[in-house]
Amino acid sequence: MAEPSLQKKKLEGKVAIITGGASGIGEATTRLLCTHGAKIVIGDIEDEKGQKVAESIGSNLCSYIHCDVSIEDQVQAMVEWTLKTRGHLDIMFSNGGIFSQSAQKVLDLDLSGMYYNLFSVNVGGMASCLKHAARAMIDQSIKGSIVCMASVAATRGAENWTDYCMSKHAVLGLMRCASKQLREP
Repeated sequence: MAEPSLQKKKLEGKVAIITGGASGIGEATTRLLCTHGAKIVIGDIEDEKGQKVAESIGSNLCSYIHCDVSIEDQVQAMVEWTLKTRGHLDIMFSNGGIFSQSAQKVLDLDLSGMYYNLFSVNVGGMASCLKHAARAMIDQSIKGSIVCMASVAATRGAENWTDYCMSKHAVLGLMRCASKQLREP
C-alpha cells in the first residue's frame, strides 16, 4: 500500500482503539489508519500477534494492550490506559469477535454456550467498547467515531450458525440505538 501524501493524512493527531487488531480485518484497519496519521492502540487477546503488529508499525504510532472484550473491566481499563498514554480518544473500532464453534441450527442451539461464549464477546464486547468509548469522548467533548463491526449476517438469516447470526443482529440493534441516543441534538 502506498504511503498517502501529507494532504491525505486526514487522521493526523487522532487516536484510535482497534479491538481484534492483532489479525485479519483489525490488523488491516490498524495499518490503514496508521498510514493516514492516526495513533493506534490495539486491544486483543492474541498477545504475541498484537505485539508483533505494534512493533512492525512502531511504538510512536502503535501500541498493544491485552484486552478480552467480554470482560467489561478490561475494556474500561483499555480506554483509561489510552486516555492516560495518548491523551484522548477519537475513534473506537470495535472489531473483536468470534465465530460460532459449530454450525448450529435453531433446533440444536446450545443456549448456555451461546450466551456465555459467543454473545459475551460479540454482543457484550461491542456494548462495552461503545459504552466506555462514548463516555470518554463525551467527557472530553470529542466528536469522535465509534464503529462496531457486524457482518452481512446482521441483515439476513442463514441455514446454519444461528447463534452467530443472532449475535450480529444484536450488534446492529445496539448501533441503531446508539446512533439515536448519541447523535448531536
